[in-house]
Amino acid sequence: MQTPLHLTISPGADAPIYRQIVRQVREAIAGRRLGPGDRLQSQRQLAQQLVVSPLTVKKAYDELERDGLIRTARGQGTFVAHDLPTPSRDANLDGLRPIVRQLVHEARLSGVPPKALSALLAEEQTRIAAHRGDDPTETETS
Repeated sequence: MQTPLHLTISPGADAPIYRQIVRQVREAIAGRRLGPGDRLQSQRQLAQQLVVSPLTVKKAYDELERDGLIRTARGQGTFVAHDLPTPSRDANLDGLRPIVRQLVHEARLSGVPPKALSALLAEEQTRIAAHRGDDPTETETS
């Protein structure tokens, strides 16, 4: 069964459209809105839905497949991979660093003190964990 995936594209955003698609599919997988084996829309269907070039969607799907998040079976469709990659903790932190840096800059420009930002991050983590059914008190140790 095909899983409906509702993506929002902002043509005027800093990130190219294919990166916006990649980010949103990654978030859907991380947030468990998409699970292993879920079928994604075809490249053509998604391109029509988003009113973008099929080559843009192909570029996004190619990157997601290279990263091991999706797989394409010729004649069957595109699916979330069953064996999702588990990057090292250091790689995860390195990938998050630019996002955190931008968040900290935005908070400073908005006058949000560091303690309030930390509280907001903890609050959001708890909300997401509750939505996913995870134990919100569970923390990963190195």
